Amino acid sequence: MKVNIYTDGAARGNPEGPGGFGCVLQYTDRKGNLHEKEISGGYERTTNNRMELMAAIMALEALERPCEVDLYSDSQYLVNAFAEHWIDGWIKVNFRRGKKNEVKNIDLWERLLAAKKPHKVTFIWVKGHDGHPENERCDRLATSAADGTDLSKDEGYLAAIDNAKED
Repeated sequence: MKVNIYTDGAARGNPEGPGGFGCVLQYTDRKGNLHEKEISGGYERTTNNRMELMAAIMALEALERPCEVDLYSDSQYLVNAFAEHWIDGWIKVNFRRGKKNEVKNIDLWERLLAAKKPHKVTFIWVKGHDGHPENERCDRLATSAADGTDLSKDEGYLAAIDNAKED
């Protein structure tokens, strides 16, 4: 099954404000009918990069069986991690950058790798805020979620802040 996924993340006052993610999943069945699903959510305190990752995670986790996926994102952080094979290097060194520094957002990178595993995913970069209809739609979903009142706690972000204070 071929699925197109469009994602975006947003954070107000990045890196210390509320944030949200939005994604649109599209599938055309054998009869030519387009099926779409929107997913979005927001967090009290987070970063834009975390929301970009969360959008991809939530979209891939929504798939109920292995799929061939084209995942479109305006996040070079997300797309280049796979296109430039940064993720392969990070895995080899257990997500470390030097002796003391860890790659940021390990919790989400690991969750993304698990969500991606059953699928054949191609990550495709699109220029943000450039009129791409699905990217603009995802941006509206993400920013609306960030501006919402039913915001969750980004436990991974809060744990990273606590760990940084201890160092």
